[in-house]
Amino acid sequence: MSAPVAAFVGTTPNIGTTTAAFAAACRMAERTGKEVGFLCLNLKSAKIHRYLGLDIPAVTLDSLRPELSSASLTPQRLRRACISVPDEPKVHVLAGNLLRDQAEHYTMEETEHLLETARQSFDFVFADGGCYWDNAATIGAVIAADSRVLCTTPALSHFQEDGNRWIRQISPLFGIQPEQYELLVVQSNWMNGGYRMKEIEKEVGLAAIGEFRMNESFYRSLDRGQYHRWLKQDADGRVVMDMAADKLAARHGLTCKPVMKSQPWYRKLKAHRGELGV
Repeated sequence: MSAPVAAFVGTTPNIGTTTAAFAAACRMAERTGKEVGFLCLNLKSAKIHRYLGLDIPAVTLDSLRPELSSASLTPQRLRRACISVPDEPKVHVLAGNLLRDQAEHYTMEETEHLLETARQSFDFVFADGGCYWDNAATIGAVIAADSRVLCTTPALSHFQEDGNRWIRQISPLFGIQPEQYELLVVQSNWMNGGYRMKEIEKEVGLAAIGEFRMNESFYRSLDRGQYHRWLKQDADGRVVMDMAADKLAARHGLTCKPVMKSQPWYRKLKAHRGELGV
């Protein structure tokens, strides 16, 4: 069977698209028990391997160029090329392109072959398309995806100016209309004020699939190459992207495990959302 692909793309560089996509991949694996592939398709600014504590991975996207060019990449080879994530045995990460000068030389055919191989390799695939919409990997991921998530922030210049430029001016050129995206708002603890979710949804014209909330320990975890630990051990990190992952799973026919409601962090989250009488 061919696995679904969810593509995450950002309106603006350096806002958290990669970390949000990876968190969703971890939540999907945890909640469904399925094998999840995470493809870093950043051709100009690949970072996920550093967030996981690896300076130079043994295999990266550029290492697979011969197989991609000849359309000979196999599921076995792809799985062997992936990074194993500590504490997340069902998440398989392909590190992105480290040869930045080669970014413009990737082709649509190579992206299509990579994604098709990933569909045959895992139960669900997350494609981190990054924020630069001038390359074959980003465009190819958006075209091939079954679900498309547009990441932005409450900053007006991000969701209004950058967002409209990409999904209303560029995306339709490749046959993908604005309404085929869902919105994910990245909330940083250092960004005070800004616009509310409903205001952003109205301005962009998209329904939100969720939000991604950061805290101070989140940034420290990235610097130390311990992002996977933040997702497992931090009170906020343990629940981030849970609702977005549940929505993606339900849409594509995957069953999620029941949440243990007795856990303190879950009660705290429910109380914060106004779902408990506390």
